[in-house]
Amino acid sequence: MSRVVSLILRTLAAALLMQAAVVVVHAAETTLANGVFLVAKPELLDPNFRETVVLITQPEVGGGPLGVIVNRPLDARLSEVIPGAAKVPEQFDQIYGGGPVMPNALLFLVRSEVRPERSLQVLADVYLSSDAGLIEQIVRGEVSVPAFRAYAGFAGWAPGQLQAEIVRGGWYVIQADADTVFALDASSVWAELIKRITTRSTAVEAPHLTARAGKR
Repeated sequence: MSRVVSLILRTLAAALLMQAAVVVVHAAETTLANGVFLVAKPELLDPNFRETVVLITQPEVGGGPLGVIVNRPLDARLSEVIPGAAKVPEQFDQIYGGGPVMPNALLFLVRSEVRPERSLQVLADVYLSSDAGLIEQIVRGEVSVPAFRAYAGFAGWAPGQLQAEIVRGGWYVIQADADTVFALDASSVWAELIKRITTRSTAVEAPHLTARAGKR
């Protein structure tokens, strides 16, 4: 990558981080921790969400949900686009495709026992942030986190929009967990969850089928 291209990318990233911060900082005014997974059903063909797993939360009561796709790793690195991230730990360097909204903005999921500043709690120990300073603190060793993910873009819905999509049968909705969010092989998460969901559904339906057969 040339120095000119690198400089453009860094400048763009800094500007878009400021835009994304408006979304997350406003949401962080509440302490709701209501994260769930949306798991795209196989018949959902929208290219934005086909075979995706989306970690979502509803930051404001009555507001629209927002979240990030957790299973789309990109061919991009934080160390290439963020000033001060050249020495980011290798395991945190990967960027993932977070969703179709503001796809050039960066957001972060952090697993931590202590809530980072300017972050939104999604699960008990998982927080969503758009604070670029968090990366610098990790690089300098001021903040130690067991897991960290960077996402380009995010997913968002107007109030009632997602509920309508669920009613139409586009998504499974299941409880989210941190281990799945930070799975080592993110690209396999969708298939694993689909298998888990369909296996569970079959197990639930089987007793009813057996009972029906016994009444004949």
